[in-house]
Formats: sequence, structure tokens, C-alpha cells
Amino acid sequence: MPIAMTIGIVFYSWLNQFTYFTPYLIFTMLFLTYSKMNFKKIRLSGMHYLLISIQIFGSVLAYLALRPFNEILAQGVMICVLAPTATAAPVLTSMLGGNVESLTAYSLLSNLTIIVGAPLLFSFVGEYQQVSFWASFLSIAKQVVLLLFVPLLMAFLLQVFTPKVTDKIGKYPSLSFYLWGIALTLVTARTANFIAAQGSDSYFIEILLAIAILIVCVLQFYFGRKIGRKYDDTIAGGQGLGQKNTILAIWMSQMYLNPLASVGPGAYVLWQNAINSYQVWRKRKTL
Repeated sequence: MPIAMTIGIVFYSWLNQFTYFTPYLIFTMLFLTYSKMNFKKIRLSGMHYLLISIQIFGSVLAYLALRPFNEILAQGVMICVLAPTATAAPVLTSMLGGNVESLTAYSLLSNLTIIVGAPLLFSFVGEYQQVSFWASFLSIAKQVVLLLFVPLLMAFLLQVFTPKVTDKIGKYPSLSFYLWGIALTLVTARTANFIAAQGSDSYFIEILLAIAILIVCVLQFYFGRKIGRKYDDTIAGGQGLGQKNTILAIWMSQMYLNPLASVGPGAYVLWQNAINSYQVWRKRKTL
């Protein structure tokens, strides 16, 4: 994973032309992961409600606390707390030996909440408050449904009607990992390309955002794991709150907030994947 990120940064100008493959890679990874999942074990617990409370109310409090200092900083931090769980989080949870069913339950709750909650919040915060609630709702819903719910439905139908095919898919457990490596390279390239395009005038706020987002990223993984530990679900808790759908967050920032605030989720890509790389390395070292 560090190699994938390094390649993405070094060759960003060339790799950026291939970033349109990213949604297809994520879709395939999710389908492979969901195909091995026991759908009967998907249940909401107290942990999920605590995590969603932090995601919603934490984003509002972060914005209100930082707004007096800098509006762009406040928006960048807010969107990194508000962003739903990454669509690829079940893949990493599976790699780390966590409870994929629990993480999937929270991912569904998190993304459904954002579909309704984000348009409401953007009607009070941001650069484009004239965008209607329904326009925001439909745009965000389209992003989430295609990347999250369609592969989930396909995997469920496959388990019900063709279980033998599901068993064959389960014989290739490492495939998701390598697909994630390719996706990570492309996402990193896209982020590096966006940051490079901002120009020298924005360097100070970009550095400030990167430092603030590092703190936010570490805190979300920490509190997610701490809450999860109380429910004997440490990995799912940490990944659920810490691993964010940065692609959606960058898009929402550029669409509804000050576009420069999207540097926040752009930096979050690097920080969260550095943490995930360390976690996967530790897991594989113990095997």
C-alpha cells in the first residue's frame, strides 16, 4: 500500500487520466467482499448509533469551533468528519480480520444518513446555498446507490440463487487486496493532481488543512476503535468512523462548499491510507 501511494504521487500527471476506473474497481472489490458475507448477521448495535452521532454532531461542532478562525479550514474539517464510511471499508475490515457484517451495517446507516443529512447541512453552510435540497439529495443518492447498494444487492442475489458461484468467488480472497492497491494508486494520483493544480497562493491554507486533517483522522480512528472495543468490535468501530468515503467528500466539497476545502478530504486520503497500511502490515506480520 505505501508503494501504491508512492507510485500515485510520483506519476500523478500520467496516472490521473486513468482515474475514471476507480469506481469500477471499488464496485468489484465490494462485490467480492459482500459475496463472502453472511447477510443474516447484519444487525445494528449501540456502537453504530454512537458512531453516527459523532459523525453528524461532531461535524457541526467542528465547523462552529473553527469558523471564527478560518472558514475554509472549518469547512474542510467538517466534511472530513461528516463524510460517510468508505465504500471500500468492508474490504479493509476483512483484511484486518474484523466483523464485516457489523461494518457493513454501519456503512449502510452512515451513507443513508448522509443522503438526507448532507443536503440539509449544505443549505446553511457553503458557497452554493441556492442549490435545492432535492437536487443535492438526488446527486448524493446517485453516488451512494451505485457504489454501495448495487454490489450489495448483486452479492445477496448470488448467494440466494447461485451459492456454488459464491463458493468459487471465495477461493480468491487476495483479489480484493490487489484491486485495492490499484484503486489506491489512482486515488492518490487524483489527489496529488488536484493539490498541484491549486497554485502557490493556496499553500498556507493547504498546509494548515493537511495538519488539521491529520489530527482529525487519528482521532476518528482512535475513538472509533475505543467505542468498538466496548462492544467487542474494535476493528469495525475504527474502520467505520476512521475510514471515509473521500471521493464522495471531495465531490461534495467542490460542489457545495468552497472548492479549496476539498484539499481536506484530499489530505485525508493520504493519512487514512497511511494508517490502513500500518494496520495491514501489523496484521500480516502476526500471521
